[in-house]
Amino acid sequence: MDASQPPPNPQRPTRTGGWMGRLWKQRVADPAHRARPARGLVPVGVVSDSAAALPEDWVRQHARFLRVVPMPVMVDEQIFSEGTDDVPTELALGLAMGKAVRTSRPAPGQMLRAYRELADAGVKEIISIHLSSALSGTVDAARLAAESSPVPVTVVDSLTVALAEGFTVMDVVELAAAGAPLAELEAVANRAAENHVYFAVPSLEQLRRGGRIGTLASVLGTLLNVKPILSVRDGQIVAHEKVRTHSRTLARLVAIARDEAAARGPEARLAVHYFGNQDAAEEIVQELAGASLLEVLAVPVPAVLGAHTGAGVLAVAISGGIAPPVPGPVRHEPKTKAEPKPRPEPKAKPVARPRNIEPRRESRRRTASPSAQGTPVTPTSASPDEPANPEASGTP
Repeated sequence: MDASQPPPNPQRPTRTGGWMGRLWKQRVADPAHRARPARGLVPVGVVSDSAAALPEDWVRQHARFLRVVPMPVMVDEQIFSEGTDDVPTELALGLAMGKAVRTSRPAPGQMLRAYRELADAGVKEIISIHLSSALSGTVDAARLAAESSPVPVTVVDSLTVALAEGFTVMDVVELAAAGAPLAELEAVANRAAENHVYFAVPSLEQLRRGGRIGTLASVLGTLLNVKPILSVRDGQIVAHEKVRTHSRTLARLVAIARDEAAARGPEARLAVHYFGNQDAAEEIVQELAGASLLEVLAVPVPAVLGAHTGAGVLAVAISGGIAPPVPGPVRHEPKTKAEPKPRPEPKAKPVARPRNIEPRRESRRRTASPSAQGTPVTPTSASPDEPANPEASGTP
């Protein structure tokens, strides 16, 4: 290994709270936050959904003014909710048995219940942050519930999913706990699309069943053994890069994450999602160690995303630092037609020499004449171009 490269798993001092604790210390050290006086007021309430993949321990620590609405997952005719049912197990069994797997938005009544609970806790305003409206109708359900909420609710479409959404929710919750006003929280929430998530799936079939890609793309990807790296752009799942083999896909997934983490700077936050392949996720965590000063998390993929990607998915969510320009999906450059080769000049046909057939006919005629009279012909020597002398004949 090159001595200039960091070791794959550098030893870090143990700190309470992991990267979230370090992030909190950095925020407290920020003069803008340190100068804000303690108001002694109830902070703005925050509502999100289980698609944000928020760590359960962290949610419990902020449960007073935070509500996470579970996303329903349907396996055949049974409905399971994240946070209350063992959705990962039921989902894995359903996919393995070829059952119909679907997702649905939370009912507006569930959203309204969360808003009322926060209002009863004393909050005067609520910000509700949810996964991309292009992937789910959760944002619509939140807006319907907001019309009946006892306190004003600001609904934000994150245009992303998984911890790319969750990182923003964490930032908003911490700022709200510090007393930030709603306008500041909304500005932070609207930057959720600057967080990126890249994921690799072993098969495109489940994405096709869920309507996230077309049938033709799925069939061609299977026939050509394409293992694409997908991402979320403008709220939709798009192909970021097309790779032929699974091992190559994982290597590119790590390389893409490291490159973006380097572009964002040392404060970039990374998390690896997995579904049924934790060992592979831990290997990627080791590969990404050192790409950021903060700890790289390994978190199960939210069931609402796993239902569409299928088992074996691996994803990397990236946030923080300086957001790089949003790259467009990688497309293969169209093959340009080669310039036509100049055709060779047609060869001139040789001019046929006129056949001198008259001397030959005359020769045959004269040669045959004595034979017809019963007189033998005595041949004489002649040049190749001259016929034998027909008159040189006589009797013995």
